[in-house]
Amino acid sequence: MAREEFYWSDNHEPHLQRRKEILKKYPEVRKLYGIDPLLKYKIVSLVLIQLIIAPFVFQLHWSLILLISYFVGGTITHSLFLAIHESSHNLAFKKKAYNNWLAMIANLPMVVPIAMSFKTYHLLHHAEQGHEHHDTDIPTYQEAGFFKGLAGKFIWLANQLFFYAFRPLLMKPAKVEKWHIINWVFQITVMVVYVYFAGWNALYFLMLSMFFAGSIHPLSGHFISEHYVFEEGQETYSYYGPLNKLTFNVGYHNEHHDFPYIPGSRLPKLKKLAPEFYDSLHSYNSWLKVLYKFITDSNLSLYNRVKRKASDSTD
Repeated sequence: MAREEFYWSDNHEPHLQRRKEILKKYPEVRKLYGIDPLLKYKIVSLVLIQLIIAPFVFQLHWSLILLISYFVGGTITHSLFLAIHESSHNLAFKKKAYNNWLAMIANLPMVVPIAMSFKTYHLLHHAEQGHEHHDTDIPTYQEAGFFKGLAGKFIWLANQLFFYAFRPLLMKPAKVEKWHIINWVFQITVMVVYVYFAGWNALYFLMLSMFFAGSIHPLSGHFISEHYVFEEGQETYSYYGPLNKLTFNVGYHNEHHDFPYIPGSRLPKLKKLAPEFYDSLHSYNSWLKVLYKFITDSNLSLYNRVKRKASDSTD
């Protein structure tokens, strides 16, 4: 039977302790810290490709529009979403401001400004993993209670984009800061100029690509694989399949949470350096299989997440 309640844990999240153990045994792991010098070039290239092809796609037959928006536009957009993820950990430049600007550039093909708000909530997810009020990565009771069964889970997965966008605003509205305002002004200004020269059809393609990127897309499997409990007793999972090449190795998720200061390009080296800490953990080699199992397995629901109660010291 599907769960009707979250997993509640009285223990701290597992990553801090494993980080200490790995550093004690392998202090050379610190050599993997730092920036990825190629990251900025990869991000700018993806942005340019998406913005350049956008004006031409809506001139094609509607079937080709859908196929290109899903397989090309959706893939690039999702990759850029994970480029924002890398930049939120300041892994492209030494200066935080430069990383913020790069994240906002990666944000451009997504039409809506999300880069700086994502950074705010994602860093909370790392610092307070599973916290009932601070970790907005976890579905609300309303979501988990309403989207049940095969049809409910399918509809929820198809509209993940909207839940990830609006859930933080309802759970924990963030204080509007300077970089949030810069993100909005920069995004709107560039979009106005872009539509003026590229036309409205280009904007429609970007919006359709954004929807597909956050819907039932192969790359979206990482949303489910990362923290949904498929094996009781484990709350973070890694994926070691080929789609890591399109997602800045976000699949190395246990490794990423253990060492968020290591860029995705070097996370495979971390696993190779300390295999005994990761090889025994349950992992995946297919995000499509993860999505299929999540939808079709009657024992899995949106409640399959680990939560932690607020305490006086943390809330």
